[in-house]
Amino acid sequence: MDQITAQNFSMTNILPFLADLPPRAETLAGLAILIALAWIANFLIKHIFLRLLTRWLPYDDLTPIPVAARFANILPALIISNGIVTVPHLPATVITLVSNVVSASIILFIGMGLSKALTLANDIYEHRPDAATRPIKGYIQLLKIVVYAGTTILIISALMDESPLLLLSGLGAMAAVILLVFKDTLLSLVASVQLTSNDMLRVGDWIEMPELNADGEVIDIALHTIKVQNWDKTITTIPTHRLISESFKNWRGMAEAGGRRIKRSIFIDQNGIRFLTEKEEEELHRFQLLEKYLDQKKAELDAWNAALEKAGRDPVNSRRITNIGTFRKYVVAYLRAQDNIAQNMTMLVRQLDPTPHGLPIEIYCFTNTTEWNVYEDIQSDLFDHMLAMLPEFGLRPFQEPSGLDVQRGLAA
Repeated sequence: MDQITAQNFSMTNILPFLADLPPRAETLAGLAILIALAWIANFLIKHIFLRLLTRWLPYDDLTPIPVAARFANILPALIISNGIVTVPHLPATVITLVSNVVSASIILFIGMGLSKALTLANDIYEHRPDAATRPIKGYIQLLKIVVYAGTTILIISALMDESPLLLLSGLGAMAAVILLVFKDTLLSLVASVQLTSNDMLRVGDWIEMPELNADGEVIDIALHTIKVQNWDKTITTIPTHRLISESFKNWRGMAEAGGRRIKRSIFIDQNGIRFLTEKEEEELHRFQLLEKYLDQKKAELDAWNAALEKAGRDPVNSRRITNIGTFRKYVVAYLRAQDNIAQNMTMLVRQLDPTPHGLPIEIYCFTNTTEWNVYEDIQSDLFDHMLAMLPEFGLRPFQEPSGLDVQRGLAA
């Protein structure tokens, strides 16, 4: 409403009693009436309309009521914006200033309402079954940046009472500065697209990134950052673009396979490795898990040695069963007999290269569960049994001398 209209239509036309007041009192009364009308409109919307709305809609994380509350601020602002010109005896500069400020406020309320609406859209999406595999939080944050950037430009143009195109035309010269300021945002946007399109990361995945001290579960995927809750309950925040520029380990494959790997070695004292005597072979028949192996091995070696003897070779060339080889076969048979070891996955027991700390016998297999505490129990029980069984084969684990060993040696 321009000044010509204001001169023809003011509050004194609606409320004639204002004309009897002094000019300053008339202005103050008009402002008080305008503010009262704006307050009444705000009260009716927020304290009556929205409260009635909450009775019809459940008030939870997915309710549109907070969005409506943001847009509800627009009506009182419109009342002030259109009513300020009807207040008598206000200078034109004051009317222009108030109108511009109120217009800027309306733009701000619209921007805040759109931001809240985008948040609501993300909350609704996160209740979908596929939300963990295809998160949109990064895109929502990008849209919010666009909304707030547009809101800022429009607010400045409203306060200056200039066209927003004038401001936009000046942004071209600032393109280099804008690219520098929003460098991380652009990198994160590209990274978010790659992570999502290639299904490289989901909420709930266990990832490891040692250089950033991240080892735990992904709890949030945003535009700029990925939040990882480590197993010690600390939170590591990783810039999104670093997951593309650097490597990280994702344990999702292990969880989907349903089995977790055991890969650990027992170091055997090599001084105890030797051939088994016939008496020791007979004693090992006590172990049910070894009966089939010992019988087959004995038949194989008897046939070999018989052919060797027939050829007149020296007995030193004969083959015999070793305690370390028999122990390896026992471990394999023991693993095959365990219900908590995945029988359909890789399973082997092998020797590694000898070291100054003994001969490593590596056990490589998978449990049939991925639960951490259950997995550790299975692994511990397995190696408890193996270490306790070593003396039955004439073997012992390697252990560096301790103070007690030195004391016993000196005492001897």
